Amino acid sequence: MNPKIASTSAYYLAFIILGMVIAAEGPAIPWLAEHTASPIEQISLIFVFGSFGYLIGSYIGGLAYDRVAGHRFMSIILLTLALSAALVPIASSLPILLTVLFVFGLTKGALDVGGNTLLMWIHGDGVGPYMNGLHASFGVGSFTSGLIAARVISLTGDINWIFWTFALLCLPLAAWIWFIPNPAPRAAPAEHHNAPLPVIPVLVMGLCFVVYVGAETGYGSWLYTYATRLGLENEITAAYLTSAFWGFFTLGRLLGIPISTRIRPRLILIADLMGCFLSLGILLLWRDSATALWIGSILLGVCMASIFPTMLTLAEERMHVTGAITGWFLVGSGLGGMILPWGIGQLFERVGPYSMAMMVLASLAANLVFVFWFSSLKKSPSLAG
Repeated sequence: MNPKIASTSAYYLAFIILGMVIAAEGPAIPWLAEHTASPIEQISLIFVFGSFGYLIGSYIGGLAYDRVAGHRFMSIILLTLALSAALVPIASSLPILLTVLFVFGLTKGALDVGGNTLLMWIHGDGVGPYMNGLHASFGVGSFTSGLIAARVISLTGDINWIFWTFALLCLPLAAWIWFIPNPAPRAAPAEHHNAPLPVIPVLVMGLCFVVYVGAETGYGSWLYTYATRLGLENEITAAYLTSAFWGFFTLGRLLGIPISTRIRPRLILIADLMGCFLSLGILLLWRDSATALWIGSILLGVCMASIFPTMLTLAEERMHVTGAITGWFLVGSGLGGMILPWGIGQLFERVGPYSMAMMVLASLAANLVFVFWFSSLKKSPSLAG
């Protein structure tokens, strides 16, 4: 098989697994709380520890991919992901669970930055459709995860085999990636040689990732608990609702592949965010309606879908993106995935489940502001693509 095709296929499979493990955390919340005898406010610490690990894994991974054989490193990361996934459902106390999820987060961050960075190195300026395909693979995994969760819960009444299935899937992929030839780092254009890190653009784009990933993770992780706590769905139908959110999220990313070849990233982001505001408006205006919850969640999944890969494409359009810069973007992702889901957990009992939708709405509004800010930055040699 052509090394470029083999590498791209391997990254897509890795992101299917990444989507599976991330989406599984939401439906697993009540069972993890039960396994560790923890109330909702305390179990929300799983997002803090997991995302802190993701943050560190993104930063270290970004540096590592610039310096070591990318596929060998990714293979080791997948093996570590398998081990930590296998340990999640059998952690018997909250401190043990938080430690395991910290390692789990490390591997997810390193895998995320690796897939994005190596794909950009392989495809260069034509990465847009492939980037949307990569993140569509994440959506496929997230959608499949919900179906697996619903089936496992209905058969066993627990979540153990959800995580053990993911662990088993990592093993053959790790072996395959080990033997694929490693891609060479993308050569920087002459004007980028010895150029300083474009701090302000990297910071602003990093803030885009903070607020967007916070919104995506917050909604996807708490949707199951939101639906069951309000009595709009039972345990099985709430799992299917979560699966529907990620399923239409996947559809949105597939639609984003042809769209990304015809429309500039900035316009795609503005349209996506407008659709997100409409979706959350439906959910909040008819807050006691299960039908509105399904419609709002499905539409939100479609509109959120292409935001993450389009922000990466927008960044690649305006600067030379190295592994380290991608790592900084995903550090922002880790911060967002840590802060907002934890904050939702703190307000869920004190203010009520509706606080989840309000916090997601506020985060996406901030995302729109940061996108306009990044787009307004004056181009310079360090920004030129």
